Amino acid sequence: MSLNSFISTSRKIMRGDAGVDGDAQRIAQLTWLLFLKVYDAKESDWEFHNPAYQSIIPEQLRWRSWAPDRKDGRSKTGEELLTFINTELFPALKSLPITVSTPLSQSVVRAVFEDSNQYMKDGILIRQLVNLIDEIDFEDYADRHAFGEIYETLLKELQSAGSSGEYYTPRAVTDFMIEMINPKLGETVADFAAGTAGFLTSTLKHLDEQVESVEDREAYRSSVYGIEKKPMPYLLGVTNLLLHDVDQPQFIHGNSLERNVRDFKDSEKFDVVTMNPPFPPKCPCWGVGCCHDEQRRDCRMETTQRPATPTRHSFQLAA
Repeated sequence: MSLNSFISTSRKIMRGDAGVDGDAQRIAQLTWLLFLKVYDAKESDWEFHNPAYQSIIPEQLRWRSWAPDRKDGRSKTGEELLTFINTELFPALKSLPITVSTPLSQSVVRAVFEDSNQYMKDGILIRQLVNLIDEIDFEDYADRHAFGEIYETLLKELQSAGSSGEYYTPRAVTDFMIEMINPKLGETVADFAAGTAGFLTSTLKHLDEQVESVEDREAYRSSVYGIEKKPMPYLLGVTNLLLHDVDQPQFIHGNSLERNVRDFKDSEKFDVVTMNPPFPPKCPCWGVGCCHDEQRRDCRMETTQRPATPTRHSFQLAA
């Protein structure tokens, strides 16, 4: 599968759907489908290494159960597929049962879908898009390489500034910064405004060169930690970490400023903090229960005072 072919074909399909309005919704629609494809491939790997593995996703909702078109006339399409996604798939994934003992590799599915949206309204076009994504074969090296390029292209499309002042740091910049910081295997690296996990995956790329044993590989997989507030970059970030062989991604969907920095224990601090935090230009509350609160218009004002910014917050969490 070629990169140009996948990107152009997926765009053409979604531009024909009345429910998808603009590139942001196109990327959001594509990324939750890609996540399910990637997650299904990872589950196949986990099942191979652990015959007792049980998926958190009900069998009929797993990608392998409904997405492949086996050309036998039984695959869902049209209104049947649209209804399945809107009334069965999304409600179920948004409410998967989670307990304190649920592994991160499984709880991440609910976290991803809690704030994801299904925009497409044409079930036939959804089938075409699903078929396109399902053509990716993760056992084929060329397809794995092409998928990496497809994913990088999606990330690049988010690198322009958003309306709230955030930027998606170019990969060349994150790679350079990590190279200069030079983290070592065994150290922990955190990003409290992680976006699509660019700094974290640059860290993993850097650490991968230091892996020489099974123990090193385990240290590699537990070396990074991130928090991201917005749904779409969170979804992209989780998928990004799964693609980098982090089976239990310590990647939280939340606001890093909601927890008082004084509440963190020494054991929760990190060796390295690297980040490119957002800088909203007008609000003094930094998004903590204020700017999105319609009852508190008084906070919408110019200010030169900086409260507990993500940067200051992160400095105090560096061990």
